[in-house]
Order: sequence, then C-alpha cells, then structure tokens
Amino acid sequence: MPREVDLSAVRPYADHLGDGLVQMSFTLPVPHSLAARKAALELAASMGFEEPEVVHYEELTEGYTYFVMYGRCVRTVDFASLQGEGFDIEYMSEDEIERFAERNLGRRIIVVGASTGSDTHSVGIDAMLNLKGYHGHHGLEGYHSFETHNLGSQVPNSVLLSKAIEVNADAILVSQTVTQQNLHVHNLTELVEMVEAEGRRHQLILACGGPRVSNELAKELGYDAGFSKGTYPHHLATFIVRELVARESGDRVPAAG
Repeated sequence: MPREVDLSAVRPYADHLGDGLVQMSFTLPVPHSLAARKAALELAASMGFEEPEVVHYEELTEGYTYFVMYGRCVRTVDFASLQGEGFDIEYMSEDEIERFAERNLGRRIIVVGASTGSDTHSVGIDAMLNLKGYHGHHGLEGYHSFETHNLGSQVPNSVLLSKAIEVNADAILVSQTVTQQNLHVHNLTELVEMVEAEGRRHQLILACGGPRVSNELAKELGYDAGFSKGTYPHHLATFIVRELVARESGDRVPAAG
C-alpha cells in the first residue's frame, strides 16, 4: 500500500519516498584532480546536502572539471500552503477560448510578438504565435479569435512597440532566451519603460516568456504575466482573452464554456 505523502513537508526522493536523494551536475573552474573532487564535496556540503558523493568527474578542458554528484536533501517545502494561491489555473481548450472570445468580445484580439534585443532565438515566439504551434497545439495564428503579428528575432523594443501602436494591438508578447549578465531583465525593463513613456501601459496587455522567466519576475518588472517552460499556446491564449475581457468589463471575468 502506497505511503501517504505529507504535503506540508515534501522533499525529493529517488529510491524510497522521503529519502531526499538528489542528483546534480555542475562545472568548477579548477584543474581535474583529487583536490577538485574535494572542492566539489565541500561545495555540496555547504549547499546543505548530507552525505554528498561524487559519482563521476572529468576534465572538460584545461582548468575546468565537470561533476555528477548525489546528495541527500534535508530540507522540505510546504506544498499544501501553495495550493489555492493562484498557481493552479484552469486553462481553456482552443475551442473553449474561441467560444469565450466570440461571446464576450465579438472581435479579433490583436497580438504582436518578437524575440527582442540581440536575442536570435525565435523558437519560443514561433511556438506561441505561428500556426504550427508546439507539440500538437496550434499557435495563436490558428485561432479565429486572434490576429497575430510575429516580428521574429533580434527586434529592437522600439520597433516592436511601433508595430503594436500601428496595428492597435491588444497585447505584446516578448520572448527572451539569452540571459547572460541578465540581459533579459534589462531588455524587458526597457520595453515597459517605453510603453509607459508612450502613455499606453493601461491599453496594452504585456506578457513575456523564456526559460528563466517566471510569473513573479515578470510582474516585478511591470508585466501582466510571465510564462516559462511547459507553456503551450492555449495557456497564453487563456490568459490574454480572460485579461482582456476583464479589462473591458470592469474586472469581471465571465465564466468559461
């Protein structure tokens, strides 16, 4: 009979529930040696892992060593306290989104998106906006209720905003993959400042996405929502259509279906 999980004290496990075992990998800028192995063990211990063990280490290039380790995590997280706090959103299907938009808006929703700044990666923005979409889910281009404008990659924030103003967009979507030296934070902040300078912040829904973008970070930077790994087009579409209807109806969101 399966053990009952205490959701107020959840920890990782590998072999047995609650054993706390974690596999991790990292690189240290030190020569491959026994001293490097010792450094990795001490580092893991300082991170709070008990019984750390190096199961593999090798030289990547001169002066750099790669490690694969196991350790026992002694900390827990109160998962029960996180439930019902807005994390478990009920997303609509593509058909439900279409019906919801038709019934509550009666017009097409205009979305402009791009990978901005020096970011050359367009996979994320293409997955959200292009017809092909991602993993069997149509991008917003395939929805009758959406009109999309995908500007591609390496788009200056000024160009993205100008296009949004030109087409009278309801929402701007920004994809950021390049995160070295927090370039994504700088770039995302710059766009919000430009939108505010144009006096259009309250007219535009701002959403951003990327591997290191969280909803918390997005809101901290002035966006309405942030999307990370595991996001599908209907997740984004659900947010946009609900947010737009809420704004146009005085913050009262009608029921889906």
